[in-house]
This record gives sequence, C-alpha cells and structure tokens, in this order.
Amino acid sequence: MSSYRTLSLWHDQVVTAGDALTPRDALPGRRDADVVIVGAGYTGLWTAYSLLKLRPSLRVVLLEQEVAGFGASGRNGGWASAIFPTPWKRIARDSTPDAARRLQQALNDTVDFIGATADAEGIDCHFAKGGYVSAARNQAQWERAQAEVASAREWGFDDGFLRLLDANEISEHLLISNALGGTYTPHCAAVQPLLLARGLAAAVERLGGVIYEQTPVTSLEPGIVRTPCGDVRAEVVVRATEGYTAELPGMKRDIVPMYSLMVATEPLPSDVLADIGLDQRQTFSDKRHLRIYGQRTADGRLAFGGRGAPYHFGSRVHPAYDYDARVHHMLRDILRDLFPVITNAAFTHSWGGNLGIPRDWYPSVGFDRHTGVAWAGGYVGDGVTTSCLAGRTLGDLIAGEASDLVTLPWVGRRSRRWEPEPLRWSGVNAVTHLMAAGDRSEARTGRPSASVGRFWKTLGF
Repeated sequence: MSSYRTLSLWHDQVVTAGDALTPRDALPGRRDADVVIVGAGYTGLWTAYSLLKLRPSLRVVLLEQEVAGFGASGRNGGWASAIFPTPWKRIARDSTPDAARRLQQALNDTVDFIGATADAEGIDCHFAKGGYVSAARNQAQWERAQAEVASAREWGFDDGFLRLLDANEISEHLLISNALGGTYTPHCAAVQPLLLARGLAAAVERLGGVIYEQTPVTSLEPGIVRTPCGDVRAEVVVRATEGYTAELPGMKRDIVPMYSLMVATEPLPSDVLADIGLDQRQTFSDKRHLRIYGQRTADGRLAFGGRGAPYHFGSRVHPAYDYDARVHHMLRDILRDLFPVITNAAFTHSWGGNLGIPRDWYPSVGFDRHTGVAWAGGYVGDGVTTSCLAGRTLGDLIAGEASDLVTLPWVGRRSRRWEPEPLRWSGVNAVTHLMAAGDRSEARTGRPSASVGRFWKTLGF
C-alpha cells in the first residue's frame, strides 16, 4: 500500500497529527511465542493488551498484513456503542434470558471501559460519551421506535438504557429533518477510531508485545502460523481477522465480507453546527432498514456512512471496492436530506472498507484449549465496543481466568457456514435490495414493510 493516508478521513487526520503510519518491521524469520495473534485491528490489539495485563511474562506476537488499524478498526464510523446485532430473544433461546441481559450489560460497561483505558494509557482518541440518538422520520420508523422501547421494558431495561423521544425531545439532541420522534441511549461514545487503534498498538508494545507489520499470513493451524517471512510457532493461535477472514484458506464461507462506505464534510462553521445540534457529539442515525450512521467529529465535521454497496462474488476483498461512486453520491444526498443546512457544504473525504457478517448475524468468541486455537468476530459492523469485549474475554479464556466474561452466551458458539456460490452472491445482494426497497416503500406509504419483516423472521429475529 503506497499511501495509507488516503484510506479515510481518520488516516488523513492521524498523518496530519504527526503519525506517518510508517510500517513496523516485518517478521524477520521463524520465531517462537506463547501466543500468536493474526490481525492488528481492535480484536487482536485488545486481546494482546488484556493478556499482557493479566500475564506480563507471556511472549505475545501480533502479525499484520499492512499496518495496525488498516482495516475496519481504522475506517469505521467511530461509534463505541453497546449495540449487539443479535436480538435478546434469539440469544435467550440459545441460552437463558438472564444470559442475554448479562451480555447487554457487559457491552454497556465496555463503553466506559474503553474511555477509562484511553485515559489510563494516554490515548487521545477524541472519546466523547454523548450517547446515540436514532430518529424516526416516517410512521413506520416511529412504530419501530416505540416497539424497541417497549421491548427494552419487557427485558427489564429502563429509561437509563433506552428512552423514547417525541418530536420536541429529539430536537434537544439534533435538528434533523422530518423527525416524528426517536430513541436515545447514553451507552455510546464517539471516537476517532484510528487514534484508538494506534494508541492501543503503542500500549501493547509498552507492555512487551511485539507487532510485525507487512507480514501477510498464508495459513493458520493449531500451533503454527505460516507467512512468507517465516513461521511462528505458539501454544495459542488467535484468529482476529474479521472482514478479511475469507482470505484465509478454507474460510471463504465462514464470514461474509460486506462493504460499508463513508463520506465526511469540511469542518462546518459555528452557525451551521448550531442548526444541526449534536452538542455533546451524540452519534446519530434514523430507523431505516439499510443502515446509516454518523457523528460530529472533534473538529466540527459530519462523518457519515451507510450500507448499500454490493457483496462481491466469492467473498472477494479488494481495495477497489473501498470506493463506489454511486453509494458515495447516495450518502452525500442522504446527509443533505437529513440536514438541509449543509446543502452548500463541501465534502472532503470518501472511503470504505469491509466488515464481517456471520450466517446467523450472531458474533462469537471462543478458545479451544485442546487445539490452542482461539477466535472472535462477526460483529456485523458494530465492532468498536464488541471487539473490546471480545479481546478481554479471549484474554481471560487464554489466561484461565474464571471471570464473568467467560460465561457470557456468545462464548464458544459457532455460526453455520454461508452457502456456496452462486447462492451466497445472489442471496446476500438480494437482501441488500430488499432492505432498500423496504425503505422506499415505508417512506412513500408510512406503513412497515411486510417483506422485510418476513425476512427477519426467517433468521429467527
């Protein structure tokens, strides 16, 4: 990769701030370790950090094909949210209602853990816990907002977890167009995601971990990770590859790499920001099916993203897919529709990257002590907080700590594999089109999309 600076707004800001993103040394040849971690994104970095805090004497090695924070960890929307993609009733069906609630509480707590760790390690990642506000902009979305809050109450979560907002109340958070109301949760923080990843990498090194960059992994198996630079042998091998998992031999059907794209405005003048709101840097979206997400950055921009890019045949990952003129144009139009006050604002950045989706939309984390292989991932785009919880859980599992984290219901489970091609390509892209069509129908009629509802039921949601 010739210029990491061009990967995203976040990479551009990091280079401007003085981090040239110069790669660390590649693996110099064969070596031994106690734990070898494949991937220096959030999952790998939090796992290494947690392990070294628990067991400082461990020889922990991370292998990264590019540089730390190259993938989704450095390109995402910067939401440290407590969102988990799997509904509580689905989690409870496979475990217990109490286990589902404990997992949600662990995510809530992890948002604060990220902020506390950033403070303790001197990581200035622009952490601002302003919460998350989601607007309902037509009647179908308003019904979903009410249903979400009613479900939270049924599961024992009060206004301190999720609160229904009317049209006047939502304007206290943001001045979004056509808002009938919405929901608000305090359990979300805005971050500069690459600064968090780069700071974690430096913290891992201070604790004694070793990160080798420019080191592609060709295979991993119990006890050994193979690279063109040499093999690393270790008692424990951790796969932390998320949206790049399909590039490993035999794993094309394990996690589907889907692309999410983003745009960012120029820093906005104070009078425009006053007409937008988000004074506490709340993250924001609306309740459409084809998801959108945004934040007000520390320097006064709107950074905004969404789905809509296609899945590429054979689970292919390629830098060319980070940019899609149609989707980037659509995102700029959506943001102008949400906030007409930015109609004349310039957009300075557009980028994208892949994220990992398991077949049942249920992330997992686990460690097979017999083989020594550990894994975590499948975050469906909500990975900033979830990867931290995963890394802490892997640390406890590998270190043999009998903590509450190792008893959470996502530990040790496996999703079934995706279908072979061309079924995978046709099915995944059909779902994207279904969600977009459902949003158009709801905007036109105000009635919930029956076809989208039937789809979620087929997944058991």
